[in-house]
Amino acid sequence: MNALQAVRLNAETYPVEPQERAALAAAGATLRTIEGQQPEEILAAARDCDALLVVSSYVPAEVIAALTRCRTIARLGAGTDRIAVEEATARGIVVSNVPDFCLGEQADHTLTLLLALARQLPTMQRAMPAGLWTARQHPGVHRLAGRTLGLVGFGASAQAVARRAAGFDLRLVAWTRHPEHHVEQARALGVTFLPLDELLSRSQFVSIHLPLTAQTRGLLGAPQLARMGADACLINTARGAIVDEAALVDVLRRRAIAGAGLDVFAGIDVFSRPGVVVRHPLLELDNVIATPHCAGSSVESTLESKVRGAGHAAQVLQGRWPTHVVNPQVAPRQPLQL
Repeated sequence: MNALQAVRLNAETYPVEPQERAALAAAGATLRTIEGQQPEEILAAARDCDALLVVSSYVPAEVIAALTRCRTIARLGAGTDRIAVEEATARGIVVSNVPDFCLGEQADHTLTLLLALARQLPTMQRAMPAGLWTARQHPGVHRLAGRTLGLVGFGASAQAVARRAAGFDLRLVAWTRHPEHHVEQARALGVTFLPLDELLSRSQFVSIHLPLTAQTRGLLGAPQLARMGADACLINTARGAIVDEAALVDVLRRRAIAGAGLDVFAGIDVFSRPGVVVRHPLLELDNVIATPHCAGSSVESTLESKVRGAGHAAQVLQGRWPTHVVNPQVAPRQPLQL
């Protein structure tokens, strides 16, 4: 019988930890590491693998269809929009993820962007070397207490932001398709549910907390952005394609909204190999704070996502369901125990 084989992608941009190797070795698997940002690279290394571990590469349907032995695709992170999960399910491949590895970091980063926008920190920083002391009289700086933060989505990440934002005396409102699922959490956090259009028109800060799905792609387009006020700021640490990026550039250029704090992008591949100079309209605007998809990053969270993700792959190779299953309806290629 052939030895079990595991392939870990993104090994250059996200180096492999010893704990990952140890978890897979304990499951009887040898580990091969590649960067694998192109389908042909992935298949050259992983066509006969039993487990595929991925941080940021796209794993499209044509790649999954060619993985003839693969039992599991382990996402070493939360979102699975870069993995063709439906194809994996049809092929009997269990997909896992680590949905909660960076809740604190993402919430902290969201509040960091909110505060930086509220206090006009980029403008203040530019003013200092030029001696423009009157920047302190910026007309866009308002008292934070009493202003409204609108949370688009009300899952764990939005709730983590709400807990932090309450300390700044912000009014908290949220939109979710199923508010009835979150009544107790909203009551405990002092959050009022509103229809999306009303949330957009009433909030001075709008923060997105949704996965990227067919239903959420382009959720905030030109009509929705037009409902935001001229003093409002958009914050996105979720997925770039939830917002119509061209429409966002337009309202920012026209100052139809005050600013944006963005950690995710539709038109910038922040997972490409580093060192490539990026040209994008959002990076040319002085009312945008852009960060390189680092909202969930810390030494601790990065290690946790890798180690727990590798542990999920090891669980499947040992004949057990992983702790976090993305496609629980899958009929696995080999029987799994709880």
